[in-house]
Amino acid sequence: MSSESFLKELQAIGQKLLLKLQKLPKAEPVEIVCFCVVLLFIVTVLVLMIIACSCCCYSCCGCDGRPNTRSKKSQVRPAAH
Repeated sequence: MSSESFLKELQAIGQKLLLKLQKLPKAEPVEIVCFCVVLLFIVTVLVLMIIACSCCCYSCCGCDGRPNTRSKKSQVRPAAH
């Protein structure tokens, strides 16, 4: 997908969302609840992605941006009987 078609698709989605928001005050309660549920789902997914990315980055680089060399995995060997 080229960047122009991606931007056009993003703009079309934004326009649909804006149209839906403009019609929301006149909508039925069921439509309002459904819209809020979908919006809550999208926000939850975005927040979870941000948390996952920040945790991954923190475990790899630490706070100062340098690679964390202390957290190397050690190999576990079975105990001799």
